[in-house]
Amino acid sequence: MLVVVALGGNALLRPGDPRTVDRQRANVRVAAGALAPVLRDHDVVLTHGNGPQVGELARVAAAAGESAPPLDVLDAETEGLVGYLLAQELRNAVPERELVTLLTQVVVDAADPAFARPDKPIGAWYDESAARAVAHDYGWTMTENAGRWRRVVPSPLPQSIVELRAVRTVLAAGIVPIAVGGGGIPVVVAPDGRTRGVDAVVDKDRTAALLAQELGADRLALLTDVDGVYLGWGTGEAQRIALAHPDALAAHGFAAGSMGPKVEAAVAFARGGGTAVIGALDDAARVVTGATGTGDSAGTTVTTAAPGITIVR
Repeated sequence: MLVVVALGGNALLRPGDPRTVDRQRANVRVAAGALAPVLRDHDVVLTHGNGPQVGELARVAAAAGESAPPLDVLDAETEGLVGYLLAQELRNAVPERELVTLLTQVVVDAADPAFARPDKPIGAWYDESAARAVAHDYGWTMTENAGRWRRVVPSPLPQSIVELRAVRTVLAAGIVPIAVGGGGIPVVVAPDGRTRGVDAVVDKDRTAALLAQELGADRLALLTDVDGVYLGWGTGEAQRIALAHPDALAAHGFAAGSMGPKVEAAVAFARGGGTAVIGALDDAARVVTGATGTGDSAGTTVTTAAPGITIVR
């Protein structure tokens, strides 16, 4: 089975964690342990988020009084940083599998309305006074969620993957590619075919769904720090969805800065005939291979093979 696995950025650098390489390495080591059974049993393409990491690089540059590099350059830096740690720790956990990290560019539309409507959260959380200060000092756009504030940046939709043929070549050689990290490095294509980077962060779940579709993957696994998709999240009536038809799931609203893009990606991939699962990184093996939609299943499975929505009772 060919599986595209997308790791959430917050699963690798959690809220409240010190923003150090040692902490990220420790978290990646835990992630590698969870992913090891998947790599042993399946063909895998791995991708990852970069929201905490790209935001931290921008903050460090701004705090030092430097002109922060554009986001496409920071996206490339975080692809290298996180990809290096993942490749090293996964090789330590599964020495029989060869891995390679590919810097991957993703084409976006220069006219995408997302450039005028920043909504992709990156970096650390702030209280209101600190958020006002960084917005004033650095010109950042900030958004509030439950009394906490975070920077938001443009997140255009991915159109195509520049290095898709390279990903296919690596897979055909039996090597696990780590690709389109952080959603890929966003670029636009000029009429003469030349590419240039743009100041944005593409959502990694949307790009993971595109990659899975292009590769004809059997399953898309979106791994995060929660155990599935919930109706009534944050309320006393919260219920986990075990199994959903993509049309039924799309009829519900989910937060744009967190679960929304994961649901959107899962729905898009399932509508194309694949099976998508959203679940906890800690339970990666069961999420990837064992989700059945029953009460003891892992994660939330999205497939056209089942009608409506099944709730865990």
